[in-house]
Amino acid sequence: MRNYYAVIMAGGSGTRLWPLSRHHLPKQALQLIGERTMLQHAVDRLLPILPAERVLIVTAAEYVPTLSAQVPDIPRQNFIAEPAARGTAGAVGLAAVHLQRRDPEAVMAVLTADHFIRAVDVFQRVLQAAYQLACQGHMVTLGIYPSCPATGFGYIRRGDQIAKVDGFDVYAVEAFVEKPDARRATEFVASGRYSWNSGMFIWQVSRILREFAQHMPDVYALLQRIAAALGTSDAAQVLEAVWPQIRRETIDYGIMEKARGVVVIPVDIGWSDIGDWEALYGVHTTCADGNVVLGNHLGIATKGCLIRGGDKLIVTVGLENTIVVDTADAILICARDRAQDVKVVVEQLQANGMTNLL
Repeated sequence: MRNYYAVIMAGGSGTRLWPLSRHHLPKQALQLIGERTMLQHAVDRLLPILPAERVLIVTAAEYVPTLSAQVPDIPRQNFIAEPAARGTAGAVGLAAVHLQRRDPEAVMAVLTADHFIRAVDVFQRVLQAAYQLACQGHMVTLGIYPSCPATGFGYIRRGDQIAKVDGFDVYAVEAFVEKPDARRATEFVASGRYSWNSGMFIWQVSRILREFAQHMPDVYALLQRIAAALGTSDAAQVLEAVWPQIRRETIDYGIMEKARGVVVIPVDIGWSDIGDWEALYGVHTTCADGNVVLGNHLGIATKGCLIRGGDKLIVTVGLENTIVVDTADAILICARDRAQDVKVVVEQLQANGMTNLL
């Protein structure tokens, strides 16, 4: 029986969650939902079905000390440090060559540290179903049943049903579709043939490396140079020299859109990609006025707002559908329907040399 490993992608900086998310404290290290950080939630979901020694975390080298302190059950050697961000394709490839050296027959689940999953039991069961499919040689992706015609996600168009595993329907993937406009998203949802692309994948390590060799041969060649040095005194030096040559690309575009024989399991797991403040608002329970309050707040005629602060009292009067985030050195006040534009704020701060606030 093949060993099952989980690889948690935890390298993002979370610019759309500024001013809480910063370079030194990215969103995966923040307590955004309850008393646990996003990384801790990601690990907590896995430990009932996988031993800690088979959970790996890929992140930026600078984040390793902070993140490893948050999840002490995960062995320090299971943290795979990227010298710089090169996109999800590079991160997946780096994890794959590490796993290939450790366990050439391994099955790996690629997961992320910035997802909220409400139905954890269903998530755990679908991971186990996907493992069975991966052992048969399939490349598996988890699709999310769309609750609305969202334009912020990619979509997966499914074809014929090919199997049913432990109660989960399995379909052939016809196409991965980039983020659509509102009209196309509405058509996708109405057709009943599309799922949101969750970015979660399950496959054999040997299979994904073959896909790299076929579809990203330049990256594959560089990964093989890194792999050859693993376990030697030159490993760190080779990684530093080779990594900047790996082109920045997503695993979706670099591999999945081109691969054949991919299958999708559509699921309803209460999934949300916590990419911005509006997404965070959506996963919290609101009060009678539709507010989400995370901190000390007094609201008068305040409706549909997200208020995030600390001990300091935040008072709002006549505010509607607004995000207010108070930190020690910055305050964000933003219309909820402009939550995506927080990334523009970060870009402006960078352009103006205000890096102390990033």
